Amino acid sequence: MNMLLSRITIDPDICHGKSVIRGLRYPVETILEMLSSGMTIDEILADYEDLERDDILAALTFAAQLSRVKRLELVTA
Repeated sequence: MNMLLSRITIDPDICHGKSVIRGLRYPVETILEMLSSGMTIDEILADYEDLERDDILAALTFAAQLSRVKRLELVTA
């Protein structure tokens, strides 16, 4: 397992079981939304001092793994 992925935790008692960074209540989806809005890693780290660069990279690694699929099938109505 990628060591970065050990930074991602899932606990039903934290953020309703969403994937978060090190149990800190920062959902992975929030980190990804910040990045997709144009924020840089350094800007995120400046705004959230308890996050580390590897936390941001872990969120990206987690998302990359989730996006891996063998194939997509279109469902038509």
